[in-house]
Amino acid sequence: MPTPALLLDLELFEKNLGRMAARARECGKNLRPHAKAHKCPEIARRQTGAGACGICVATVAEAEVMARAGITDMLLTSPLGEPAKAIRAAQTGAMVVVDHPCQVAWYASSKRPIDVLVDLDVGDHRTGARSVGQALEIAREIDRAPNLRLRGLQAYSVSGSHAGPRGRRKNSEATFAKAAEARDAFKRSGFSTEILSGGSTGTWEVDLTLAGLTEFQAGSYALMDLAYRRLGIDFANALTVLATVISANHRGFATVDAGYKAFSTDRPFPPEPVNLPGAKYRFAGDEFGIVEQDGLRAGDRIEFLPPHVDPTVNLYDRIYVRRGERIEDVWPIMDRARC
Repeated sequence: MPTPALLLDLELFEKNLGRMAARARECGKNLRPHAKAHKCPEIARRQTGAGACGICVATVAEAEVMARAGITDMLLTSPLGEPAKAIRAAQTGAMVVVDHPCQVAWYASSKRPIDVLVDLDVGDHRTGARSVGQALEIAREIDRAPNLRLRGLQAYSVSGSHAGPRGRRKNSEATFAKAAEARDAFKRSGFSTEILSGGSTGTWEVDLTLAGLTEFQAGSYALMDLAYRRLGIDFANALTVLATVISANHRGFATVDAGYKAFSTDRPFPPEPVNLPGAKYRFAGDEFGIVEQDGLRAGDRIEFLPPHVDPTVNLYDRIYVRRGERIEDVWPIMDRARC
């Protein structure tokens, strides 16, 4: 197996899927995990097989890959800024979100039946209707389009995902309090409030207990990463990056074949070596990393926990899937693997 490579431990992965699905059922919520974390149709199939009602995708390209793989129940969680992308999204059959009347017009022009959620800005100021009044204006435009069906609201907040325990709870409660205000206004106006979608891995323990949430969007829980582990989120680290020692000519450290191009670099801490007590990693270039540890030899294999799973996965075209010490399968990412 060439390195650097993504490794998925199937036993840990399956435990993560089962645990989240069971908790969502216990709380009476639909689980719609976010595939932006893995971009892998086989993982999406296993998530729905474990009890998820469908999946989320972040981009039109992700929706197209999943649709080609036969994944039909999707929510595209990002508003779009181009009419051509709206037409492509409509062709996948995904439910979509909008935060402006122009997007409603683009989807209406496709003539295809499309389920739609109104995206709310619940404090991140990234996407979403900025007020209840604007959300109602968008809902009225959806209601006028014969091929569009309003299903409810999306209220996603990234702000609380990496806060401390109290901060995560405070953020989630504030998020869904704002969403409830919009939901109640929709009800008074006769608009559907069947779906209120949101939530994340970082706030999962809080989000699943909140009355307003109907669909839960967590994604990273299936694979996990170092950032969430450092916050105390205790799903298993099922995904690692495997690297090889390529030079060990100095005392106290060795060089591996995994550098900036092998790991996400958006966190203020580096990858962490697995099962090497006391060892530390530091970046040493695009293709190189330094592991500070005595006794390493050229050819040694070392696994690392990635700092942030989503952008790490995005650097690869396949996931090597293992059960115990045996590689059981290879799963393509975004259909990029060709051999």
